[in-house]
Amino acid sequence: MKTGKAVLGVMVGLVSGVLFGILFAPEKGPTKRKQTIDKDDDFEDELKSISNKFIDTVKDKIETAKNEAEDLVSKGKEKYDDIKYTAPI
Repeated sequence: MKTGKAVLGVMVGLVSGVLFGILFAPEKGPTKRKQTIDKDDDFEDELKSISNKFIDTVKDKIETAKNEAEDLVSKGKEKYDDIKYTAPI
């Protein structure tokens, strides 16, 4: 008699588990795949945006460094010319 009750309890548990699983399951496969693809696309767009901002920042810093270097060279040439033409021989 104890074995019969145990088997009955297991069967009731299995059936109720399957029913609850079906009733409370998330979206069906195609819907879930579409949601996953959409999230992947959003992630890809976000990653592209971040990388583009990073590249733009690096380009700006390189351009600024280039301009500062050109200014430094120009000032150096001016000082050289001043010393060259004003220094006693």
